[in-house]
Amino acid sequence: MQLAKRLEKIPHYLFAQIDRKEAELISSGVDIINLAKGDPDKPTLERVVRAMHSALNDSSTHAYPPYQGTKDFREAAAWWMKHRFGVEDLDPNKEIISSIGSKEAIHNLFLAFVEEGDYALIPDPGYPVYRTSTIFVGGEPYAMPLKAENNFLPDLTSIPEDISRKSKLLWVNYPNNPTGAIATLEFFEELVTFCKEYDILLCHDHAYSEIAYDNYKPPSILQIPGAKDIAIEFHSLSKSYNMAGWRIGFVAGNAQAIGALKQVKSNIDSGVFRAIQASAIAAFSSSEEELKSVSSVYQKRREILVRGLRALGWSIEAPKATLYFWVPVPQRYSSTEFVTLLLDKCGIIVAPGIGYGESGEGFFRIALTLPEERIQEALERMREAGIRYA
Repeated sequence: MQLAKRLEKIPHYLFAQIDRKEAELISSGVDIINLAKGDPDKPTLERVVRAMHSALNDSSTHAYPPYQGTKDFREAAAWWMKHRFGVEDLDPNKEIISSIGSKEAIHNLFLAFVEEGDYALIPDPGYPVYRTSTIFVGGEPYAMPLKAENNFLPDLTSIPEDISRKSKLLWVNYPNNPTGAIATLEFFEELVTFCKEYDILLCHDHAYSEIAYDNYKPPSILQIPGAKDIAIEFHSLSKSYNMAGWRIGFVAGNAQAIGALKQVKSNIDSGVFRAIQASAIAAFSSSEEELKSVSSVYQKRREILVRGLRALGWSIEAPKATLYFWVPVPQRYSSTEFVTLLLDKCGIIVAPGIGYGESGEGFFRIALTLPEERIQEALERMREAGIRYA
């Protein structure tokens, strides 16, 4: 049989490869410490689990859901946006749609907007789906380098005029995966102005909006006056409420873009299970204390990792948000070589920066998704193996 040629342009998904390598090593008896995947290791909040049990016992949840999400879910998402960000004027009927997490909605948006030859402006390093989805639909990804000297924010002035005029989408993600960087409302204003000038749909992937530390509260791009004219925002409950496997989120913002996303989704999937939507509504009403209980786990792990890496020679600052540390590799190694060294010498899996784009070379990503004692053990293994940043 002959596969579609487009698959020749698409690399195997980074974390699928990591999963395969981990399974091979475990089967051969290696004690693996996997610090690569951003998959929360703590259970889903109890109030959400209780809501799920109740919804499962309600036979009305067993039917097909509305493609755009139930009315109750969309209204709850609009309430949450107002309560959390002060975004008050979202219409649940036209400006919010449910999603199966963020990943499928991100891909489906490309189907709605990008045609062969169109450009998508994507962060580099960035979530791999931005690039692969551009290629899947025949578009051209244009990388916006995220550099340490610019606080891992894209330099909009460096984008060539002709590329800007051919671009349909511009993607940003703050708090950022993989760098852990944050953005200000002032930068979001620059983005809105730029995208209005070139008639580009501004897409903000806000998957880490609730994973933040030191009293930092990440803002929404929809807080910018006039942002709805040109922007949409992707929210996921995966990290914020330890619901990664539940596959639930929503997209909010520009009504035309939401309508286009609905048109694609209604032809591809049948929506999110009603019982999961009911559980998500319960999540939206979580107290400040419950949410802090999620972030506080990662904050404690963050402190252990900061101390440990500094003791091994890394000059590194604690990230203000996300589950991730973006760490430079020692100069004599590429990111792939260093990640291989950690695996071979220490049984530690981390993600190579090059897996997130060319500008990710020279870094690796650590996820705070294992218990404190395993993070401490990983640092001890590195010390015993003589692995330091020199």
